[in-house]
Amino acid sequence: MPVPASTDSDLWLGYDDYYRMIERLCLQIHESGWKFDQILCLARGGMRVGDVISRIFDLPLAILSTSSYRADGGTSRGDLDIAKYITISRGTFGGKVLMADDLVDSGVTLEQVSEHLRRRFPEVVEVRTAVLWWKGSSKVEPDYYVDHLPNNPWIHQPFEEYDSLRPQQLEAWIRRGSK
Repeated sequence: MPVPASTDSDLWLGYDDYYRMIERLCLQIHESGWKFDQILCLARGGMRVGDVISRIFDLPLAILSTSSYRADGGTSRGDLDIAKYITISRGTFGGKVLMADDLVDSGVTLEQVSEHLRRRFPEVVEVRTAVLWWKGSSKVEPDYYVDHLPNNPWIHQPFEEYDSLRPQQLEAWIRRGSK
C-alpha cells in the first residue's frame, strides 16, 4: 500500500523506511562507543525498536509496559501508567541500560520511567535513551535519536493500521492484500 506524502503536520512511513531508521539508530549507538549491558524497551512503541537493537547488539531485551495514549483511538495522551514489573528473558535487570522507545513527544515518559528505574532498581548504574524521533515539544533530549522534528508532526507508523483492525475484519483485510 502506498504511503501518503508527509507534510509539516503529518509524517508518514512505510515499513522499509521505519526499519532503516532503527538501523541508523543502532549505527549511531555503536559509533558512540558506549557499552551497555541490556536494552529496556518501553512497550508498546519501543517494542520493535528494542527488538532490533537487541538482535543487532546481541544483548538481552527487557520489557516495561507504559501507556499514556489510550483515548481517541490512541491519539490523545492521558496520565502515564508504568507497569510494576520488568520482564527479561535471561539474567537479571541492572547495569548499564539502554532505554528504547519510538519517540519522545513531551518527555514525560522518559523522565518518569528514568525516575521509576532509580527508585525500584538500584542495580541499574546508568541509563541512556534511544528513540527514532525527538519532537520539538519535548522537554527531554534523548541521548540517541535519528530525526529531530521541531514542527511536532503526528507520526504515522506503518503498523498503526492494526489499531483499528478487529478479528472479525481479518478475512476481508487479507483478501484486500492479496489483490
